[in-house]
Amino acid sequence: MESKNYLQDITEIKNLMHKSSRFISLSGLSGILAGIYALIGAAAAYYIVTNSSRGYLILDGTIYKICMAILVGVAALSIATGIFLTTKKAKKNGEKIWDNSSKRLLINFLIPLVTGGIYILIILNQERYGHTAALMLIFYGLALISASKYSLGDIRYLGLTEIILGLICAFYPSYGFWFWVIGFGFMHIFYGTLMHFKYDRKKE
Repeated sequence: MESKNYLQDITEIKNLMHKSSRFISLSGLSGILAGIYALIGAAAAYYIVTNSSRGYLILDGTIYKICMAILVGVAALSIATGIFLTTKKAKKNGEKIWDNSSKRLLINFLIPLVTGGIYILIILNQERYGHTAALMLIFYGLALISASKYSLGDIRYLGLTEIILGLICAFYPSYGFWFWVIGFGFMHIFYGTLMHFKYDRKKE
């Protein structure tokens, strides 16, 4: 009986250490909504580009600026939704939204993401559009893997999936739009659904 108590105490200590070192209040629903936003944004961009007088998937001038504005809008809406739902979940679970674990998560996520963003802006300024989608997927995947050490381990698998899609996309740059749709749209919905039922619904 006494040995069982020791094992239970050790298990509780390990759980506390795990919670203190990882930010586990990420909302699966925010991932689902981010994927939906991406699909809506992609549909809007596709409609604008294919119905322009400049031809099929021409990303320059006004059309390019409109598509970039849609992309920025999707990213901003996804971030705002993620912050809102994650904060709500953290409060519900009695956890802090801003502590050492969330700081480490944010820093490790932003380093590869910002690096990739700057590099993409450089090649876009050089009017080399061909591998933009592949680079977005790869650097986003690297950011997720880097952040997964300080959050839910499932994020790592999403990151690996994004990197694989990005590498395949690099071989077929003409299909970059569709790889972007799969990576940022459908994969977010798929993994967000898994996380929602694995973590969110379990605590309801």
